[in-house]
Amino acid sequence: MTVRVPAKVNLQLGVGPLRDDGYHDLVNVFHAVSLFDEVTAEPAGRLEVRVEAALDARVDVGGVPADDDNLAARAARLVAARLGVEPRVALRIRKAIPVAGGMAGGSADAAAALVACARLWDDPGEPALDRDDLVELGAEIGSDVPFAVLGGTAVGVGRGERLTSALTRGTFHWVFATAGFGLSTPAVYAECDRLRELRGEPAPQPSVSEELMTALATGDAKGLGAALTNDLEEAALSLRPSLGRVLDAGRELGAIGALVSGSGPTCAFLAGTEEDADGLARALDGAGVAAQVHRASGPVPGATVV
Repeated sequence: MTVRVPAKVNLQLGVGPLRDDGYHDLVNVFHAVSLFDEVTAEPAGRLEVRVEAALDARVDVGGVPADDDNLAARAARLVAARLGVEPRVALRIRKAIPVAGGMAGGSADAAAALVACARLWDDPGEPALDRDDLVELGAEIGSDVPFAVLGGTAVGVGRGERLTSALTRGTFHWVFATAGFGLSTPAVYAECDRLRELRGEPAPQPSVSEELMTALATGDAKGLGAALTNDLEEAALSLRPSLGRVLDAGRELGAIGALVSGSGPTCAFLAGTEEDADGLARALDGAGVAAQVHRASGPVPGATVV
């Protein structure tokens, strides 16, 4: 059973106060884009994980765990426990989503494993697990996993795991510039808290941007570009100032919107048209400001059996 699953970009990431459980209240507008990993689940004598780069994909999978530390393995165990079976499965993960880039590649793989293992082990005539059940299981793994199951465009609140689909018209065209280094998500959140405390600035309670929702509902790329926001961007730039040069380069080369994706370090650029995105990707690649440059469009569906 093979499942294809997309990367995500955060169109809005509003970070609220730090909660007693160590998480922050979030408003997270997720948008699934056409960079895909594939996870194949096959019967095996025990749980196994193999990770490789997808054909023609320029991704380095050397740092991706190929054991129980991989979120896909945890997903397989959760499905097995819910269905009352042993997690005897070989998971083959083929990656094209940038690794450690703030595009939720690990969460995407977990979502794909949820869907693949449910199809592999569940009763096809009377399945015990539907998509809502898989979304619920995904929330036990991580805040980004439920969205990777669903895809499209959605607003996440709480830790980001409580999702509502967002009306989106048309197709938006993206260019992603990856870095040659990673950024720790906990470190970026901690830096966000530190910078706010340094300024004596209380963390606001985040709310969904009306301008962003209107741009999505009307298919207005220029309006969407103007409404992109990420409360973690300042912290990511504080930890890695070189990302500022990447954002500046993208804007100078014609992007109509630019932001750090999630906790970084990937920078996301919105283009007006497909042709504009092609030109921007070539120009960014030639400028030498990024380790790699990727083209994508969105929204696209979530984890899908292929």
